[in-house]
Amino acid sequence: MNWKSTLGRIVRFGLVGVVNTAVYYGLYLLFKLALPYLAAHVLAFCLAMIGSYFLSCYFTFRTRPTWKKFLLFPLSNATNFVISTAGLYLLVGWFGMNQQIAPLVAAAAAIPLTFVVAQFVLIDRSVEVERELKP
Repeated sequence: MNWKSTLGRIVRFGLVGVVNTAVYYGLYLLFKLALPYLAAHVLAFCLAMIGSYFLSCYFTFRTRPTWKKFLLFPLSNATNFVISTAGLYLLVGWFGMNQQIAPLVAAAAAIPLTFVVAQFVLIDRSVEVERELKP
């Protein structure tokens, strides 16, 4: 893969991340009206991840969604989930950060690893090799 292609994916990943974060954050604030903050976080995260999967397939990595990729996609977000959940817990519970701000700060720490793992899960390696071999 050439650097322009990689840079394009990174930019598209960033745009999808902004949309995904906005969806997550809106749902988090909505769910927090009726649920404890960690439960609101988990529910909002799961729902936003479904939307993120389709945006990642169609827009970021330009690949066809499949059930296999859909079922594997949560693995690409496992790092994001662990870092953002632990970060949220630490920021709110230990450092007393505002519950409305803490999820945004915690989510920012997980972005680079999420890109690497999402790319690994969603990109068909045989298609990538074929593209690279074409003159």
